Amino acid sequence: MTPAPSSGAVTRYRVMAYVTGVVLATSCLLGLSFWPWYVGDGPAGWLWTAHGYLYIVYVVTAFLLALKARWSVVKTLLVMAAGTIPLMSFVAERRVTADLHRAPDHAPAAPAPPA
Repeated sequence: MTPAPSSGAVTRYRVMAYVTGVVLATSCLLGLSFWPWYVGDGPAGWLWTAHGYLYIVYVVTAFLLALKARWSVVKTLLVMAAGTIPLMSFVAERRVTADLHRAPDHAPAAPAPPA
């Protein structure tokens, strides 16, 4: 049975997943809307730079949560990579949160009522 990570680690991960996802999606929308003329200046360029720094924080928080929750290497890498695909960090956050709040499969059985 894996130990439940602290609610602080989960909250930090959830906040970073949302912030990273919003900044990446906004960067993509702005960058693609000006695409032939986009050279990295202005708001879209700032958002791409912000996403780069925020992604580093996202990876660190996901890694710390993975250590506490004792995830496999594959799951850890997939959750970390979700911050690079637009809108995927939202999907990963929902799945991680659901997995962490799901009751353990091998919980001790309740005692039988007295006969």
